[in-house]
Amino acid sequence: MAKSSRPRCEGAGDLRGWIACAATGCARLSVLTVTVAGVLTLVALVYAAHNFAIDTDSAKLISSRLPWRQRGAVFDAAFPQRSDLIAIVVDGATPEIAERASAMLSERLVKSELLHDVRRPDGGPFFERNGLLFLSADELSRTTEQLVAAQAVIGTLAADPSVRGLMSTLQLALAGVERGEITLDALRPGLTVLAATLESVQGDRPKPLSWRAMLGGAVADPRELRRFILAQPVLDFTALKPGERATQYIREVARASGLDLEHGVRIRLTGDVPMADEEFATLEDHAGRNAAVMSFALLAMLWLAVRSVRTVIAIVVCLIVGLALTAATGLLIYGAFNLISVAFAVLFVGLGVDFGIQYAVAYRSTAPSTAPSTARASEHPEIERAVDPIAALRRAALEVGGSLALAAVSIALGFFAFEPTDYRGVSELGVVAGIGMLIAFLASITLLPALLRLFRVGGMPEGMGFAGLARVDRQLVSHRRRVLLGASVVAVVSIALLPFVRFDFNPLHLRSSQTEAVATVMDLARNAQTTPNTIDVLSPSLDAAKALGDKLSGLPEVSQVLTLASFVPDEQEPKLALIADAALLLEPTLNPMDVKPAPSDEENARAMRDAAHALQTAATHEAASVAAADATRVSRALEGLAEGSATRRRALDDTLIPGLRTTLAQLRSSLLATPVTLATLPPALAADWVARDGRARIEVFPHVATRSEHSDGSANAIDEDESLRRFVAAVRGVAPEATGAVVSIQESARTIVRAFVEAGALALLTIGALLALVLRRTRDVLITLASLSLGGLVTLGFCVVLRIPLNYANIIALPLLFGIGVAFNIYFVIAWRRGTRNLLQTSIARAVIFSALTTATAFGSLWLSSHPGTASMGKLLALSLACTLAAALFVLPAMLGPGNRVD
Repeated sequence: MAKSSRPRCEGAGDLRGWIACAATGCARLSVLTVTVAGVLTLVALVYAAHNFAIDTDSAKLISSRLPWRQRGAVFDAAFPQRSDLIAIVVDGATPEIAERASAMLSERLVKSELLHDVRRPDGGPFFERNGLLFLSADELSRTTEQLVAAQAVIGTLAADPSVRGLMSTLQLALAGVERGEITLDALRPGLTVLAATLESVQGDRPKPLSWRAMLGGAVADPRELRRFILAQPVLDFTALKPGERATQYIREVARASGLDLEHGVRIRLTGDVPMADEEFATLEDHAGRNAAVMSFALLAMLWLAVRSVRTVIAIVVCLIVGLALTAATGLLIYGAFNLISVAFAVLFVGLGVDFGIQYAVAYRSTAPSTAPSTARASEHPEIERAVDPIAALRRAALEVGGSLALAAVSIALGFFAFEPTDYRGVSELGVVAGIGMLIAFLASITLLPALLRLFRVGGMPEGMGFAGLARVDRQLVSHRRRVLLGASVVAVVSIALLPFVRFDFNPLHLRSSQTEAVATVMDLARNAQTTPNTIDVLSPSLDAAKALGDKLSGLPEVSQVLTLASFVPDEQEPKLALIADAALLLEPTLNPMDVKPAPSDEENARAMRDAAHALQTAATHEAASVAAADATRVSRALEGLAEGSATRRRALDDTLIPGLRTTLAQLRSSLLATPVTLATLPPALAADWVARDGRARIEVFPHVATRSEHSDGSANAIDEDESLRRFVAAVRGVAPEATGAVVSIQESARTIVRAFVEAGALALLTIGALLALVLRRTRDVLITLASLSLGGLVTLGFCVVLRIPLNYANIIALPLLFGIGVAFNIYFVIAWRRGTRNLLQTSIARAVIFSALTTATAFGSLWLSSHPGTASMGKLLALSLACTLAAALFVLPAMLGPGNRVD
């Protein structure tokens, strides 16, 4: 039989040999290799472009199999109108403006196809008609007495709801002062607010007037200045901002309706939908700048590592090819990336570049060089040159191929360990990133050698090691015991600090407080009646809900408990009697037979002059009165407006009269109260509390600590989080089936922490088994894992010292730390096993250092993000890399010792 003329790949009997054969074969067939890689990349890019999708539904990040997720799903199914909401917060300069603005906006939003449902939980005909019934008997008595006392004023305004009517009312009151029926001081509250409004109009900065303060003399409660509208948008989870179209529509309608600060109204959007959308906007903020900085720094680090532009290009090409193939594979497996798994790209660049650097540095250490070397081979054995590039590529593969394979599989196992966990976001990320590590390794031993030969990359004349670290090498060996003792002390201290590592479970702390949605929800959380940190409990029936609600009300952590029965006022009979008496007197007043037609501008001006004269007369006669100065202010302002332009008088009308009409309408409705029963409650309100099958909802509100309750007078996030923990624990102690956002947040935290503990244990077990199988020496395996563990312990210790809490975002640094730490330690341990002396002076050390710096550049750029969660991730990644690198460079050599063992 004739022998084949094709050269046989020598040394292919073990893994290193096969890797060397692959690198050599791809280098010899460089054009074919690059062509095949190009075709595969093109196919992957086309597939990814046509199938790329991101599922932005954050609810899918955690397994739906968990009991608390299933309870939440049952609740959402019972009350679907309460999920995925936009909360529109309407703040008015006066209660009248807030009511009018919320009524107008909700009415206009109902007609939109972008919103499934729009409702006012604190407004509408039911509350307008029966609002007085929710006051206490004493409060209602005082309110009706004030209304009856103001009957004459109300009647005048109802018959002439205009500036002219207001002036007539003012003159009527001043006539009473002149007759001695009332003092000028009694009018002072109304005169004060009227003076401020008139002067603001004169200054072309109209300030709305509160008719409640004018008629009753009482300052409006801050809660009366705020109204809520709940809108359920049509969401598009294929978009990065699923609710963007709906939120933009709401803002456009508000602007078109004149609901802005200029008209005394502030509209803010919050809720899960706006917060998620704004989070993406924060991530996009300066993303281009950060990406440019990262790319420049990454290329700079690569050049410093390999000192060759063509080598940098070859590594970058491998990264692009690997990214395309990994993206296509991830889409093929899952169909879409989730909010976390899409980060595979950053992981691929940060970790995958290490393989390229290791191989390129090893190649440039032995490749033929056209420049003479000044270094002595005895000091730097790695710079002994190969005869030709193919031989150098083979030697580099033999030198680092086994290490790269072991590191790639170890990192992949670390990522794959997340697959069985309930944290589906990171689970999918682990699978995609693990596959990406294997792709990166294959690209480094196939495509990279082909590109290095195709680009005719030569060796580096002075070698690739660090001669300047010779002294450090000697010190680590000669003072080995001191180094190990110091490392042991650091490890013990770090272990002692572990109980103080804090996990921040509050996702709001990962979002920018500068965004509207987050700032608004923080504002609402300061009030026990508007806080979003409530708990929902689903009961079999309304009777069961009332009974359970009574138990929950007794908890010290609970401020109030609401059920549908809470909307049936108590003591209705005496309250309805009070309202009926007031209605008997006020109904003819509020609904006069004749209402004057709107006045002309001249009529308004004349009425203002007459009122100004009456005020000045009263101020002169009552000079000793405290209110005389206020009467003079109003008089002067009216004179100025009466003699001024018609434009300002129209502005005064726009500032005063809409609020007056709203107040009169509210008074008319409030006197029509009727008995309220469960059967007479509005269907929309009832549906919000009792499901179609009769199950009833209980809403539990926490006790909200005020600033004065903290010893230093300031809000303390840790204390507030601890209060929420106690609140959830107390409620679930009575109602274990409780659900809601605050419950989900805490359960999510437990799920995530558990997932990382489980994945860490599984990764440690599988990687330990792999190292034992490959290294086959218990001591070497323990040393590898000991150095890795030291880096992790010190990282967590620094988290305590520097007060860096773990959170949903930065906890991803731990598997990255594990992956890169395993790789670094494997490179050094295998080199030491082959007899390499002075590890810090070798090209391996150079590759490790610059690989760490490159990875730190890729991840550390996240620190620049304006998104707090991303910035915290970048900070912890930089810290963990520094600790891992220090352990690998300065502790691991001391652990390995001075012996040279050749496998």
